[in-house]
Amino acid sequence: MQAWLCENPVGVDALTWQTLPTPQPGPGQLLIAIKAASMNFPDILIVQNKYQMKPPLPFVPGSEYAGVVEALGEGVTHLKVGQRVACLSGTGGFGTHTVATAALCMPLPDAMSFEDAAAFIMTYATSHHALVDRAQLKAGETLLVLGAAGGVGTAAIQIAKAMGAKVIAAASTDEKCALCTEIGADATINYATQNLREALKTLTDGKGPDVIYDPVGGDLAEPAFRSIAWRGRYLVVGFASGPIPALPWNLALLKGASLVGVFWGDFARREPKANTAMLQELAQWYLQGKIKPVIDRVMPMSELMAAYAHMGSRGVRGKLVLTN
Repeated sequence: MQAWLCENPVGVDALTWQTLPTPQPGPGQLLIAIKAASMNFPDILIVQNKYQMKPPLPFVPGSEYAGVVEALGEGVTHLKVGQRVACLSGTGGFGTHTVATAALCMPLPDAMSFEDAAAFIMTYATSHHALVDRAQLKAGETLLVLGAAGGVGTAAIQIAKAMGAKVIAAASTDEKCALCTEIGADATINYATQNLREALKTLTDGKGPDVIYDPVGGDLAEPAFRSIAWRGRYLVVGFASGPIPALPWNLALLKGASLVGVFWGDFARREPKANTAMLQELAQWYLQGKIKPVIDRVMPMSELMAAYAHMGSRGVRGKLVLTN
């Protein structure tokens, strides 16, 4: 097999394409021939030693991928050789093969392409867990999505619309706002040129959004929280902008609002049955045409460095996918 290997997590430039022994699956594992892998924000952090999960060295980055089962480890009975699967294992995706824990793999409907499958689990599972489980978003409520043109943002727009909510999408360029409108957002805010609070006041007739989905953090968090509706729920999804905001706690008191943490990875680990049911529902929504990954571009696996550069430029709309 071949893969991009991280032997020293000092940044993207330290990755090297190497020929490695093809691993064999142990108990409860699968050997997967990778057809497509997507790039997520943690894939940047992990090769810089800045992510919360720090795998032992050396490792192959690439948290999310799709492919074909080539071998089964002992005890794996719910999957078979030749089956198409998607997996989110945290590492291993940026190569031709990997060994993954079978419990983390999702059988794919025949109608789902490898490219869509590789861009599916992290963004849609995170957004479904956030909106359905943590926020308990209801039909008719208003959702504000920050960083709305990114992977989790586009997934959140589609899921919220499938649930009957009104969606206000906030992004940093007019082009990104246009994309959000294309996939169903009811209104958009360009927070690089518009005042976020004033725009939200206008769009919600002064009420504010019922739920705020925030994968961005940084300077947008406080003005967004100050705009939240009474009994609103503020979803802490991530900090793509870098800084972790420090919010005045009196804001939660004054609005009767909730600050709600979203950690889908630990939800999947702690509540596997609920996670499996959620993934099955998402697969059905995909087949029904309610959701579909927004893919910025598809690139060869050999162009990983260029993919990292594009991801780092914050110009990605939806997801980047690499193929073998």
